[in-house]
Amino acid sequence: MKTPSRLFLLTGAGVSAESGVATFRGAGGLWEGHRIEEVASPEGFAANPALVQRFYNDRRRLLPTASPNPAHLAIARLQREFPGRVTLVTQNVDDLHERGGSPEVVHMHGELLKARCVFCKRVRDWSGDLDEETRCGDCGGQLRPHIVWFGEMPLALDAIFEALGACDLFAAIGTSGQVYPAAGFVEMASRHGARCLEFNLESTATSPHFDESRTGPASRTVPAWVEELLECQDAEA
Repeated sequence: MKTPSRLFLLTGAGVSAESGVATFRGAGGLWEGHRIEEVASPEGFAANPALVQRFYNDRRRLLPTASPNPAHLAIARLQREFPGRVTLVTQNVDDLHERGGSPEVVHMHGELLKARCVFCKRVRDWSGDLDEETRCGDCGGQLRPHIVWFGEMPLALDAIFEALGACDLFAAIGTSGQVYPAAGFVEMASRHGARCLEFNLESTATSPHFDESRTGPASRTVPAWVEELLECQDAEA
C-alpha cells in the first residue's frame, strides 16, 4: 500500500467528549432542555437573544475546566512530525486542538471563544460573557457568538473542498456522520481516490463508506494510529 503524503483529518464531538466537553447530541447532550431552533438558529437569536447568549455563555465558562486528551495531543504530534501535508478540520467549537499543540486548525462550525458582529461581520477573540447590550467597537452592531447555526453556511468550505480533493488519506475521528456537509466528506475524498479511515466508539451511518473503521475511545485509537503512521514514515526514510 502506498504511504500517504497528504492527510485530511476531520474531528467531531467524540474527540472532545473524552475531555469532559458535553456533546450536542445524545443522552445528556447540550440540546437537552432546549429545542435546537431556540438556541442554534438565526431565528432563535432574533426571537430571544438573551436565551441564546446565556446558552453559549454557559458553554464558554466551562471550557477552561476541560483539558486536551491524548487524541488531541497525538493529532498535534502528527501535524508537527508528518513530512507531508496535514489538514485538520474540526466540527468542534472548543479550543482543545489549539491547547493540545495543533499549529493549524480549521473550525468549520465556528469558535466559542470568538464573537461576530451581526452588522459589519468582524470576528474578534472573546472569552467573557455576551448579552443583548454587547456591541461591536467598530460599528456599534450587536455581537453574537461566532458559531455556525442551523441554516447557516459552514466556514472555509472552498479551502476544505480543495484539501479534500487533494488528499490521499482521509480520517474522520469522533464524528457522528449526521451533519452535512461534513457527513459527505468521506464520499468526496473517496471519489478522488483517497483511502478513508474512521475512528469512533461504534459504527455510524457513514461507516460503510470507509475503507477501514477502528472502534474504541479516540484517546486510545488515535495515538496508536499516529505512532503507526509515523513509524512507517521513518522506515521509508
